[in-house]
Amino acid sequence: SMVMLDEIVAALAAAEADRSVRAIVIAGEAPGFCGGHDLKEMTSHRTDGDGGRAYYEALFARCSEMMQMIVAHPKVIIAEVNGIATAAGCQLVAACDMAVAGASAQFGVNGINSGLFCSTPMVALSRNIGRKRAMELLTTGALMTAEEAMAAGIVNQVCADDDLAAVTGQLAAKLVERSQAVLALGKKAFYEQLEMPLDEAYRHTSKVIVDNMMMKDAEEGIGAFLEKRKPEWNDK
Repeated sequence: SMVMLDEIVAALAAAEADRSVRAIVIAGEAPGFCGGHDLKEMTSHRTDGDGGRAYYEALFARCSEMMQMIVAHPKVIIAEVNGIATAAGCQLVAACDMAVAGASAQFGVNGINSGLFCSTPMVALSRNIGRKRAMELLTTGALMTAEEAMAAGIVNQVCADDDLAAVTGQLAAKLVERSQAVLALGKKAFYEQLEMPLDEAYRHTSKVIVDNMMMKDAEEGIGAFLEKRKPEWNDK
């Protein structure tokens, strides 16, 4: 719904401003992660004077803004997927930097089953998995199991449903121990270089790693490694 999109955007903005937040987990309440857009809400706007066009334009623009906010966010974001993640819900998982799924989770971009091609979800999906697999999912509406989603590249780990929060927490805990300044630098560079030709990507990342070497946390981290001690990051 538009309300949920607004709430996620607000939460992401608050987390970016809060220095105590060192990793972000997006999780859904049982029995599912996210089934996509609220079709009842969307249908209710058919009676608008323009047939709903202005609302649909605003809705999908807001959703696209939120998905891009996840990618551009300086902090690493993990999707914790319980149950179903379909259409824009699958898009949300694919937009996140990493994802952990319970064994019973299912994934799909199944709008085609309702006469709606998942055009916006395919942006994140096609940047996670191979073209032919993406087209199969988009055109057939088929669902993937958690294990299939991991094999396809949407999910990092699959665990027992009862262990989902703990396993996601363990992954997030690793991020908490890293330099936040370096993670932010690296995440930004990761997504930037994906869109570049090979030579441009190497030029860009060579500059990034030089900038990284000049940071206090790189000096501290390398020093700690050589001295066989735990680093004390500048941002803690």
